[in-house]
Amino acid sequence: MSFRRISLLAAATLVFCTVGIGVARAQGTRTVTDFTLKNAANASVSLSSYAGSKAVVVVFINQNCPFSKSYQGRLNALASSYGGQGVQFLYIDAPINIDAAGDAQKLVLKSDSNNITYLTDEGQKVSTQLGATKTPEVVVLQPAGNGFTVRYKGAIDDNPQVESDVRQRYLAQVLDNLLAGRPAGVADTRVAGCLIKKF
Repeated sequence: MSFRRISLLAAATLVFCTVGIGVARAQGTRTVTDFTLKNAANASVSLSSYAGSKAVVVVFINQNCPFSKSYQGRLNALASSYGGQGVQFLYIDAPINIDAAGDAQKLVLKSDSNNITYLTDEGQKVSTQLGATKTPEVVVLQPAGNGFTVRYKGAIDDNPQVESDVRQRYLAQVLDNLLAGRPAGVADTRVAGCLIKKF
């Protein structure tokens, strides 16, 4: 076999491997180990308790982040719409690099299906494990085998400031695909928001 043929064969193999890795990432092959956090009533809540859900949406939020506030209505609508379809929403309060205002109005996220759970991430274990860097940022997990697989990480949609100008509803598209038994589609997107403060 000539050197040129070997070079072409090696190049083709490299291209196929790169494409294969990209497809695997798009399909969401990263697994997440179980974690346990405290809810508002100081009770322990484990990710594994949602193994029967069709998907789990982990939302990192902060009441002092203007981006979190602008998404309040959209998050309420998403939780209400998808909660009845077997999707669980977990809200994790994350510290940000903005001083808390004394009269800051708390986020009021609610859902008719009561499928919203607020959690405290002490020591920032979960935000570190999931790679969250901003609020609001979402990570969509899907039960797989004995754990959960990351299917999507990123923004809720493409316009954090003006809801009426949203063109791409990333989170809704991913959930629609997963509920229909299809691959998530987009694996990750860039997030506009408040930086999570690391201690």
